[in-house]
Amino acid sequence: MSFLTPLLLRGLTGPARRLPVPRAQVHSKPPREQLGTMDVAIGLTSCFLCFLLPAGWVLSHLESYKKRE
Repeated sequence: MSFLTPLLLRGLTGPARRLPVPRAQVHSKPPREQLGTMDVAIGLTSCFLCFLLPAGWVLSHLESYKKRE
């Protein structure tokens, strides 16, 4: 590395340091209605079916994907 590298890098990042960073105004409130047991069960079941079931199917059939026909 040459002795000019730190000066060049400082020149590239210098203007970016002066830009204001926008802050998100996120405020949380308590829920209007509490989730029931059935709501939680439906949510967990749908997550299982959407994400874990296809991944499990692919992993169980991995050997057939490796074979060339």
